[in-house]
Amino acid sequence: MTSRKIVEIDEEKCTGCGLCIPNCAEGALQMIDGKARLVSEKFCDGLGACLGHCPEDAISVTEREAEEFDEKAVEAFLHQKKETSPQPKPQPTQFAGCPSSQAMHFKIPEATSGREPIGPSVSMLSHWPVQLKLVPVNAPYFQEGDLLIAADCVPFAYPDFHRDFLRGKAVVVGCPKLDDIQLYKGKLTEIFKTNSIKSIIVSYMEVPCCFGLVKATEDAIAESGRSISFKKVKIGIRGDIKPEEEDRTFEHPRTFGHPH
Repeated sequence: MTSRKIVEIDEEKCTGCGLCIPNCAEGALQMIDGKARLVSEKFCDGLGACLGHCPEDAISVTEREAEEFDEKAVEAFLHQKKETSPQPKPQPTQFAGCPSSQAMHFKIPEATSGREPIGPSVSMLSHWPVQLKLVPVNAPYFQEGDLLIAADCVPFAYPDFHRDFLRGKAVVVGCPKLDDIQLYKGKLTEIFKTNSIKSIIVSYMEVPCCFGLVKATEDAIAESGRSISFKKVKIGIRGDIKPEEEDRTFEHPRTFGHPH
């Protein structure tokens, strides 16, 4: 035993959504009795890669007496797990975690695939979940897709959000004022690294704090090393689109293409 950093799970906060499990590369976390649990101290490297994937902030890194991390034991465990328990392709009906985190993909009616007018009752939402803290990093709708990153006030302010922004796009939403912007940046970086995203649009409100969503996206693209078409759209609090202009709060040069 030695004093070292190791993950700790707050069972009161854990909802059993399971999002942390695939993001623990060492297999140290598993679902047991509906909760995420640390199955072996020697499998946990203490780096906390799973932290940003828990929507309830139930995982933390603490320093305490624990078994030393054993890389060889991890390799043996993962090999045995692969050999004896091959993972089947996930089916929506087999999801046993938190309903708010269940990934679903919808079919949009063919009549709404172009730019023709749509009725007020037609939704352009093609998948679930949409909250950035809940979406799986490797969700199938991100692959070769166009991504809309929207501040969560935008759909309320902009009346034609579904027709003008959401149609034909995967979407994630969040609030940089109320949530952890560093968590957003880390989650977006992983999404960009993992998937071949063709383009990104960030729709955000004109209030100053909302630009944090743009900044987090720009930083995530740069850190991912990907070349992705990027555009930002500022929405006024009265629902109008503000003229495209450079926000002075973003100072470092972009390395991923023209912002508009």
